[in-house]
Amino acid sequence: MKEVIEKKRLLIVDDHPIVRQGITRLINYEDELMVCGEAGNAKEALEAVEREKPDMVIVDISLKGRSGLELIKDLRMRYQDLPVLVVSMHDESLYAERVLRAGAKGYIMKQEPPEKVLNAIRQVLSGKIFVSEKMREKMLQRYVLGSSQKNVSTVERLSDRELEVFRLIGKGMGTRQIAKELDLSIKTVETYREHIKEKLNLENSSKLLQYAIDWVQNENPK
Repeated sequence: MKEVIEKKRLLIVDDHPIVRQGITRLINYEDELMVCGEAGNAKEALEAVEREKPDMVIVDISLKGRSGLELIKDLRMRYQDLPVLVVSMHDESLYAERVLRAGAKGYIMKQEPPEKVLNAIRQVLSGKIFVSEKMREKMLQRYVLGSSQKNVSTVERLSDRELEVFRLIGKGMGTRQIAKELDLSIKTVETYREHIKEKLNLENSSKLLQYAIDWVQNENPK
C-alpha cells in the first residue's frame, strides 16, 4: 500500500498572473507540496491566509498598493509562526536584510533555477533561514565587523517606505501617481521625497528623478 504523504500547503502572492502560474506549476509537481491559493495584492493575501490557513506564504516585493515588505510585517503581526519566503526580481543585496527584519524567513531571486527555488521553499518550511551564500557572507561580515552608515551604499540608507517611493520615482511616476499606488496622501509622498533627497544628497527634484531612473535601470538591466 502506497504511503499517503501529507502535503504542505503554500499560498502564492504576486501581482503577475503568469508568474503565479509558473510558481504554482513548479510547486504542484512536487510530491509533498501543493499550492492552496493565489493572491495579487496584500489585501487579497491576508484574506487568503485567513481562509486557506497555508503552511507557508511566498511573496513578491513589488505589489500594487501595500508592498510585499508591508505585507510581511502585517503577516508577522497576525500570524507570528507563519513562514514567509520572498521570491523577487529585485537584487537581494538591497532587499534580503530588509525582508528578514520585516519577518520573512528567506529571500531568493526569480532568476535562480527552479531546483534552487524548491530548495529555498523546503529550507524555510523546515524552520531554517534561506539566503544565497553571497548574501550570507555579506550579512556575516556586517555582524562581525559592525555596521555603520559608512559601510552601506547610499540607497541602502533609505527606509523601507522611502525605498519604495524612490523606486516608483525611478519608474517615472509623479507624486500623485505614487500616492495612489501606495495608498498614501500627496503630502506624505512629498515628505518622503524630501527625506530621500536629503539622504542621497540631491539638490533638487530633477536630480532625484535622474538618479532614481538610473538606479532602476541598473537594478533591472535589459
